Amino acid sequence: MTCGNSMRQVQSLSRMAGLTSMKMTSLTAIALALVAPALLAQDQPPQKIDVSKLPKEARVVDDVIVPVPSEIFAVLDKLGKPEWIKVQRPLKGVAKAYPERPQTALFLGTVIAEGFIAVEAGDAAEVKNIGNSVIQLSDALGVRKAVTKRANAIVNASNDGDWPQVRKELDGALSEVKSALDALGSADLANLVALGGWVRGTEALCDVINKDYSKDRADLLHQPLLVRHFMGVLTDLKSRLKKHPLVGKALKTLQGIEPLMGQEESADISPKSVKEIGTAAAGLVKEIQTK
Repeated sequence: MTCGNSMRQVQSLSRMAGLTSMKMTSLTAIALALVAPALLAQDQPPQKIDVSKLPKEARVVDDVIVPVPSEIFAVLDKLGKPEWIKVQRPLKGVAKAYPERPQTALFLGTVIAEGFIAVEAGDAAEVKNIGNSVIQLSDALGVRKAVTKRANAIVNASNDGDWPQVRKELDGALSEVKSALDALGSADLANLVALGGWVRGTEALCDVINKDYSKDRADLLHQPLLVRHFMGVLTDLKSRLKKHPLVGKALKTLQGIEPLMGQEESADISPKSVKEIGTAAAGLVKEIQTK
């Protein structure tokens, strides 16, 4: 496949998977993780995502699709295999929840995104830590029962070196966190999980691009509408969640990132902008993961 064809497919995925409207059913970002295994299994990235063929749980409203880490990583792999082991930020044992649920929700999102990175790196030990961490953090959010089976399957599949199955179980865990939080009336927390995953995925993506910059790779960061969506999510949070310091930090970070992501479809994202986006994302991830 030529670089030109790759770029057209990347643009189709990244822009269609950004946002085509500002409305979104609560928790759709997490439900859409169900499409990732099919993307990873294909020899070529899809030219578009056919919304009508998504699983029932992943259907969207107003054609809004939010990309999950594995979708971005799958396309990035087609542009040259990154050294994912250098992008990892390994957990120090099993992650522990924070006293406040908003931070735990954001943290869970970063941990699940780290799982996708660990899969790309083929790091079985880290995937095991992540599987057990998902259980602990989900317990703190009141949804342990919904994800325990999946998390155990993540560990077992990583022990067997069955990476496609690990990806499938990670995606399944995301979906079940979504469903369980939805049942508890905690859509806001589910949106924070989605945001945490996106921020860590964006940090990792910038790290890869910084190591080997090309316009094709940088174009994956062309997601200004998606950033605006997450800004809207934070603005619309219930007042008790909106007062959390991390929410204010996240909103400020997104406001700084959005103009760097190229407002025009034809605009190139410069190496300087990639570094600035990565630095901002890394700063927010650090805040999320700090006691």
